[in-house]
Amino acid sequence: MDPASPRPSLLERLSALLSREPEDREELLALLHAACERNLLDADALAIIEGALQMSELQVGDVMIPRAQMDIIRLDDPVDSIAAHVVDTGHSRFPVGNSKDDIVGIFLAKDLLRYYAGRDFDMPSLLRPAVFVPESKRLNVLLRDFRVSRNHMAIVVDEYGSVAGLVTIEDVLEQIVGDIEDEFDRLEPSDNIQLDADGRYRVRATTEIGEFNAAFGSDFSDAEVDTVGGLLICQLGRLPRRGEVVMLGKLRVTALRVDGRRVHTLLVQPVAGTAEA
Repeated sequence: MDPASPRPSLLERLSALLSREPEDREELLALLHAACERNLLDADALAIIEGALQMSELQVGDVMIPRAQMDIIRLDDPVDSIAAHVVDTGHSRFPVGNSKDDIVGIFLAKDLLRYYAGRDFDMPSLLRPAVFVPESKRLNVLLRDFRVSRNHMAIVVDEYGSVAGLVTIEDVLEQIVGDIEDEFDRLEPSDNIQLDADGRYRVRATTEIGEFNAAFGSDFSDAEVDTVGGLLICQLGRLPRRGEVVMLGKLRVTALRVDGRRVHTLLVQPVAGTAEA
């Protein structure tokens, strides 16, 4: 190669690698992995491409926040109560209704500024329309709908029309780029185990089993796995779904943040007879 000639771009190098058209998705992925091994594609780019390809195989029900974990605001809640709820949960958007089965709109936390700026606070007039989607909707279709409508949240309904959970644009994008943390998700590096306001413990999935045992008075073995996330996967025999609950001994463990490739954060609640952390 002439040293004076310009270096081929990433697109040109990939085009050369893919000069033979792959026959199916598996062959395409094999070619992309080969490109990564030859340093034509970095590992992060490969993970994003794989996530984008996987989206068409996933449905809303695979990534939604389950009904039991939905944080809603009731239509008749006083504004001070709403403000306290927003601070406690740290969300930017909330379903609003008389119950989880009667959602009438979406409230944006930033609209509380109207009240604290001395303006009248009328909840019904501040609500955005609620969008309802079926559990079976494909994620790639939902992402397109989010982009067109500029909505960031949808209420998920099951085949009988009952509310099954909710899904946000963040939940969808995490399937492509991996876990997206914000200031309310982040634990300090030293805080692998942190007590939440509701009495449960937020635990990093990468917490070593020895540290986990010391905190909860458990005696799980680290012979086969090193982390509590690995322990959960070993117990299930697969990656847990977001919101899935598993009993590990006398500990009730909920998979809080799962991005489709790995477990990030767990909620742990000791039940009766278990040592406190």
